[in-house]
Amino acid sequence: MNQNGSITLFHYWNRLRDGRPAPKRSEVEPADIKSLLADTFILEKDTRGEAVFRLAGTRLCAVYGRELKGFSFPSLWRDKDRRLVARLIDGVFDQKSVVLVTYVGFSRNGRSNKFELLALPLDGGIENPRCLGVISAAEKPFWLGADPIADALIDSIRVVDPEKEPAFLNNRPAIDVPSLAPLELDPPETISALGHARRIRHLVVFDGGREE
Repeated sequence: MNQNGSITLFHYWNRLRDGRPAPKRSEVEPADIKSLLADTFILEKDTRGEAVFRLAGTRLCAVYGRELKGFSFPSLWRDKDRRLVARLIDGVFDQKSVVLVTYVGFSRNGRSNKFELLALPLDGGIENPRCLGVISAAEKPFWLGADPIADALIDSIRVVDPEKEPAFLNNRPAIDVPSLAPLELDPPETISALGHARRIRHLVVFDGGREE
């Protein structure tokens, strides 16, 4: 996960579920994720069993140039990807899987931008499965929100198992790797039996050479 929206929402969802496959829909408090609401959505199944938007944030609707409530979720993608998207969301509904998708969105005027989508299961009971998600733009060009996204192609997919794999490899703090140059980290030390020595990182180096 590379986008702050995905990471923040995952942490919130993971805390709510507290070891369960998914938290209940009633446990989600909009005030707790108010900074994300403009980019979040909730999906449900319609009478045909298709994933549709139950709710969608204002910025997300602006990106697509329309009110998304009631619209088919797979319809946001190009025809060849719609069946795959539908299967992925069915997995979120039925198997309580966590899905991360990166995709390229294409605007009506032929512009393009990358997006990251995170889909998380909610427990709404057998009859009312729900999916909580967020869509984050990798970049925010000037035209985003004015030139609506009309088409999309999947770039990558990851099904995350929160119990078995680290979800935030890209969010771990950077670890400083020391230079390989032989810098003296400590002042010279003398070991009386062996002569003058210098400590260089984990090594002790003794002055050598023949004395004339």
